[in-house]
Amino acid sequence: MQSNNLASAVACLRNQAAMAKACLLPVLLMAALAATVESLSTLNPGCQSSCGGVDVPYPFGIGTDRGGAECFRPGFRIDCVNNTPFLTGTTQVIPVLQLSVMPRPEARVMLPVAWICYNTSTWSEVTGEYHGVVDFNSAGVYRISNSSNELFVLGCNTIIFINSGRPSRGYDHSYHAGCINYCKDLQSVQDGACSGIGCCHVDIPPGLTDNWMRFYSFSHQGMEFSPCEYAFIVEKGNYSFLAADLHMDAKQRKMPLRLDWAIRDGNINSTDSLTCSQAANRQEYTCVSKNSECVDATNGPGYFCTCKKGYEGNPYLRDGCINIIECDRLAEFPCNGKCEDTEGSYICTCHPGHTSNGDPKIDPCHPTFTLAAKLALGITLGVSFLIVFLLLAFIMIQKRKLDELFEKNGGKILQNVKGLTIFTKDGLKKITKDNSDFLGNGSFGKVYKGTLSDNTLVAVKASIKVDEATKAEFTEEVEIQTYMIHKNILKLIGCCLEVDVPVLVYEFAANGSLQDTLHGNRTQKITLDSRLDIAIGSAEGLRYMHSYTTQTIRHGDVKPDNILLDDKLTPKISDFGLSKLLKGEYFAKTVVGCMGYIDPVFMKTGLLTQKSDVYSFGAVLLELITRKKNVYDENCSLIMEYQKVYEKERSGRSMFDKDIANEEDMVILEEIGKLALDCLKENIEDRPDMTEVAERLVMIRRDKKFGKKNNRKAHHIGNITMDDSPSSTEVRAIFSVASMANHNFSGNY
Repeated sequence: MQSNNLASAVACLRNQAAMAKACLLPVLLMAALAATVESLSTLNPGCQSSCGGVDVPYPFGIGTDRGGAECFRPGFRIDCVNNTPFLTGTTQVIPVLQLSVMPRPEARVMLPVAWICYNTSTWSEVTGEYHGVVDFNSAGVYRISNSSNELFVLGCNTIIFINSGRPSRGYDHSYHAGCINYCKDLQSVQDGACSGIGCCHVDIPPGLTDNWMRFYSFSHQGMEFSPCEYAFIVEKGNYSFLAADLHMDAKQRKMPLRLDWAIRDGNINSTDSLTCSQAANRQEYTCVSKNSECVDATNGPGYFCTCKKGYEGNPYLRDGCINIIECDRLAEFPCNGKCEDTEGSYICTCHPGHTSNGDPKIDPCHPTFTLAAKLALGITLGVSFLIVFLLLAFIMIQKRKLDELFEKNGGKILQNVKGLTIFTKDGLKKITKDNSDFLGNGSFGKVYKGTLSDNTLVAVKASIKVDEATKAEFTEEVEIQTYMIHKNILKLIGCCLEVDVPVLVYEFAANGSLQDTLHGNRTQKITLDSRLDIAIGSAEGLRYMHSYTTQTIRHGDVKPDNILLDDKLTPKISDFGLSKLLKGEYFAKTVVGCMGYIDPVFMKTGLLTQKSDVYSFGAVLLELITRKKNVYDENCSLIMEYQKVYEKERSGRSMFDKDIANEEDMVILEEIGKLALDCLKENIEDRPDMTEVAERLVMIRRDKKFGKKNNRKAHHIGNITMDDSPSSTEVRAIFSVASMANHNFSGNY
């Protein structure tokens, strides 16, 4: 068409000037056509893309864009009325159900049923009829799909033909198709059966552009069960015959059918529309996407466009065909191995070590094993199984060992003690970070700093070795320590029993031991008030121990190393032994302890009493007021030196720590020294008990606080004199003597 217009234009230009207006018209038409093709090769902004939920893809279109250009290719206009799409250029109102570009160019529409009805009282009197005459598209775009539709005829004693196409060779139409029905009565008609009794159907030929139903019938007289005949083209699979349809209300009934469409030259009778090979070199060629291809139409002349294999989209738009990501859609594009997307396709290969008997897109992949590979795999699996077996056996042996240690160390009893946490061996490693923070040496082994899951700081230390003979004693002692809760006694938090020697977990004392505070760092100033608080707190802790139950408890190793201080210098009695609670007098076969603090009576007789703790506490009091070690200057005993000075001078003034030996506090220091000497008396009956010691210290602090210092005789404090030593109740329970202190550690837990 474009070349014909161009030839006309050249011829016209050679004519006279009087024909200028006629010459100009073909040129303008050619330019307009080229501009239209170019503008519609892209989806113009402002074009309506759907109507009533039906997508309207190009070359179809509705109306114009914002610039006034048509949104459709000529012949593909769609009207949207009251939110319903309709075909244009038809002789009937045809609503559209669906428009598709890919994979097939189709339009799905609705057509009314053709019908004719008779007066059953006469031979062949017609009471009404509609022949369903429709011409789908004057531009020749559409053809009734012969592959997707079929013709149905309903009625009895009837012949119906479909006529379609323009007259040809003396005939009224180019195509004829139809079928014959016969039925004697309604009982002979069956639902679902459409083979000539009340219903028949036939395929239709290709190329149909219009539709006109022709009815030829025999007599309907006396056929009240089938007074009408019906004919319609319907989409295959969309209709199933029912006997009740012999009385259908055809005026209200429409059937869906499919129309094929293609790019044609616009002449409905022309058979020489452009093929793909002819159209490819034309300016108006519509397959504009670079990944599209042309397909010759099979239902009538012309061609249509489709996206190449591996692409999808709209081939009538520039860049309309886009690459399919096949690896994301394995249900549609199977791959039994490794999928790799490529432009327009995808590669499917088996994973390393696997192969397929054919194409892995179809055939499954299976492992590729040579004999050597199989042997290697067998050996590897065998060794692996052996390693796993040995590992499991080792784990079971270790678990059995841990269970045995747990039971040996009294775990079955201690796990039921309220307030006592039982730590596992692995849990203990996490707490101490595998013993990475070493604090020092305790009575029975090394001590490590740890942190619980709630960030509580703890001290972790070894206990005594437990066997069957001592298990009952150990469990009883741990239970007693757990229940012994006092602010001046170091709290036992838990223990670990999955080790040879049980490990105990105590609260952490941030300032170490009194030994370190007094003698470790001599530059640290310690006020008299602080020393009094430490003495009173320590005495309160020992008094609590001595009166915890009706069976009194002896510490057995009271010394500065075993008095720990927290961040507020609050004293905590620690390392008070792990012997079980005894019900009678306890005579030690071997006296163990720090010699400067051991009660001489205990050393001579082996009898450990509460007054033995009082003696040791007296030695601690002397260290508090003198800040001298129990044994100083290599071989000087603090106790003996203080007693000599006091007997000679009737005062300990010369030995008091100069940091606190103020004249105004001298009486207070003398009273503390006198209390210490009372605790150190050789006769245990002359020694005060810890209750009296604590009370006297409290009164000393009270007198210091209220300024009662030098206005009172040195041997009186409150209403109690130093000579008035109350008798002690005979002790009946005892802890074993604690071990010798190790001075390399900053406090014994």
